[in-house]
Amino acid sequence: MASLTLPPAPPNPRQDAIDLHKAFKGFGCDNTAVINILTHRDSVQRGYIQQEYKAMYHEELSQRISSELSGHHKKAMLLWILDPAGRDATVLREALSGDTMDLRAATEIICSRTPSQLQIMKQTYLARFGTYLEHDIGHHTSGDHQKILLAYVGIPRYEGPEVDPTIVTHDAKDLYKAGEKRLGTDEKTFIRIFTERSWAHIASVSSAYHHMYDRKLEKVIKSETSGNFAFALLTILRCAENPAKYFAKVLRKAMKGLGTDDKTLIRVVVTRTEIDMQYIKAEYFKKYKKPLAEAINSETSGNYRTFLLSLVGHGH
Repeated sequence: MASLTLPPAPPNPRQDAIDLHKAFKGFGCDNTAVINILTHRDSVQRGYIQQEYKAMYHEELSQRISSELSGHHKKAMLLWILDPAGRDATVLREALSGDTMDLRAATEIICSRTPSQLQIMKQTYLARFGTYLEHDIGHHTSGDHQKILLAYVGIPRYEGPEVDPTIVTHDAKDLYKAGEKRLGTDEKTFIRIFTERSWAHIASVSSAYHHMYDRKLEKVIKSETSGNFAFALLTILRCAENPAKYFAKVLRKAMKGLGTDDKTLIRVVVTRTEIDMQYIKAEYFKKYKKPLAEAINSETSGNYRTFLLSLVGHGH
């Protein structure tokens, strides 16, 4: 469930473009107006606004935002106006580029998306950056981490809820043999099961494993694997079981302790607002006894804060 709130009557994209242009004109930018318009339009509406803006003012809306806004607010807004696949592609490209390299962010984006989301995102990546996502993964990652990411973006998995209990039991046994039962770890088996099976299936394997061997699969992954490879396996497992809980945890980590990991905060809020932010808010409140909006409110300030809170919405 999305947390995005839209006006009761569908707004006219041309009027929105005119109002945005007005907000940019003159001395200083009317940030409130810009936020009020763009944070209450869905992906399709934002696309139309950008077309109208370009047709009328012969300039990309993104360029204008780039010159009018600054800091985290600008970064967040530039990501937000993209369509979901374009946004994922942009975050990935940045995470897989030299000076902004962030393999954790790249792994999160890949391993928390559905096969159909990954399909569209790969096409967008190629169209936008003129190179295959697989090429960039191959170039910047290595070992089992590289193997699992390439398999995850390459294999079309089933997305439905049905699972075959016989195969579930079989997979649980295979994982036991590949990990706990032997000296060392047979990573190939972990990669095969985690990249070929649906989320519903992996969630069932996880509970079967616990039932059969009295140990949590998550604990097994943590003791049998390490680094970015472990992070990929854990992301797939946690998103198979409960994506909202997974993202609540990511947000908590980004805001806990000294300083805020704004890059992560922006990435998660902007990419989940139109998907499951309501569920993330509920999980956040359940686990940390504090509304997500309250946490964001105390960790951010100014237009950046207003922008994020407009997307997340109040309440929990």
